[in-house]
Amino acid sequence: MSNSSLTSLVQPSAQAVRIARPIAFLCSLILLFLTSSCSINPATGGTNFVLMSESKEKEIGLEEHEKVLASMPLLEDEELLAYVREVGNKAAKVSHRPDLEYTFNIIDSPEINAFALPGGYVYVNRGLLAYLNSEAELAAVLSHEIGHITARHSVQQQARRGVSKTAATIGGFVTAVATGSNYVGSQISEVASIWAQAGLSGFSREHELEADSLAAEYLVKAGYDPAAMIDVITVLKNQEDFNKLVSNNSSGGYHGLFATHPRNDTRLQEAIAQVGDISGNEITETDDSVFRERLNGLIVGQNQRSRTTDARNRYYQELLGYTLIFPDGWKIVETTTTVTAEKEATGAIRIEAQRIQDNIEPRLFLRDKMGVTALQKSEKLEQYRLKGHTGVAVSPETGNLERVAAIYFGPRVFIFRTEIEDSSVVDDIDAELLASIRSFRAIQHGEIAAATETRIRFVQATEFFDFTVLAQSSTISNYAEESLRLLNGYYPIGTPEAGEWVKIVE
Repeated sequence: MSNSSLTSLVQPSAQAVRIARPIAFLCSLILLFLTSSCSINPATGGTNFVLMSESKEKEIGLEEHEKVLASMPLLEDEELLAYVREVGNKAAKVSHRPDLEYTFNIIDSPEINAFALPGGYVYVNRGLLAYLNSEAELAAVLSHEIGHITARHSVQQQARRGVSKTAATIGGFVTAVATGSNYVGSQISEVASIWAQAGLSGFSREHELEADSLAAEYLVKAGYDPAAMIDVITVLKNQEDFNKLVSNNSSGGYHGLFATHPRNDTRLQEAIAQVGDISGNEITETDDSVFRERLNGLIVGQNQRSRTTDARNRYYQELLGYTLIFPDGWKIVETTTTVTAEKEATGAIRIEAQRIQDNIEPRLFLRDKMGVTALQKSEKLEQYRLKGHTGVAVSPETGNLERVAAIYFGPRVFIFRTEIEDSSVVDDIDAELLASIRSFRAIQHGEIAAATETRIRFVQATEFFDFTVLAQSSTISNYAEESLRLLNGYYPIGTPEAGEWVKIVE
């Protein structure tokens, strides 16, 4: 073998050098990007990957808070709101970010949920408040959300998404250099707030565990029994069990660890036992008279205002057990098998239900069953513990852009076909259509409007108290006994002792 041949084996070619240099440079950029974006988690003391300062976090939080206020009605009950803020601030003041200005609000919605946004914004739904039975339980819910804020979970989640996008773009460029193609990596289009989306749908199990551990610590420091967290889990698990019974589905409402923990979760119980031993903190007995005073008269289910003029255009399909929010001002037309919402010269969204025949992923259903092969803005849907997939394609019939989606719910797949007619505002209409798809969920127990508003009243049980007897005179039309048991934490069995305060519905 000649010397030149040997040299060619051990020395890279000019082409290889041309390829390797930019790859090495880009890898260095990625490494620099990763190492320069780490900070200390104020709650845990660990190192976290983040992409923004605390001031920027507060700025984004305020912007997203204003969006929430514009899209979700707030409960008009100043005394109850002041009480929620008082309880929330007790936990916030003993948290790892006590100097952060926290804002607490009650969403006027029957949905059982609570969520948080970066910068100190915490929201709890009226529907969740109705099922709590003590101030400590309220503090547990608020502390869990505060834990997400103090640990900057939203910021971490955003950072990871940013890395994924950056890596995808750089990876595309590397591919272009190596192959000589013109591919430069596609940009992922954000059509909805990642902050509100994370808050409403939940975080990773790791983050939920961390938030729950922090919540237990904050409860103890604020003087509450951390075992209230187990009580909240029981409340929500009972709701889930009842939903399975009446609607043959397991979809839940509240995000997070509360919704995914089993009642006897060992890790959570160990965390609670550990924080309960923190020196210098005493668990005090909470007088729940104020809790009862503030929740007395709270509306259960929908209020009269939403029944008469639902500004958000919420639709209920009682036969199939689902609900969603259509774009404001769109006309809704129903048939026995489909529902359509449309606005002239703007767009339309059509929903059809089919029995699931094959056990395939929703993405493959769109491709193989619906014939959508060129899907843009493709993304998974994971909402209210329902699985689905969505994206944008060109309609073969009209040539217009359409958003399509498939969501699995019980034994059925719900197919969404949406057409965008006004090409001048494609992004705006698509954002509205996607928001409607993301609002799709199971109808929760007690959510359907009755003829009149129903409200919680607190009374003391007698020695002859019986849920069956109470249900017979209740204004609750369906599953009265089960509903009363759920409201009081005695589902599916059990009877309160004489003198114990219980909720009735009038």
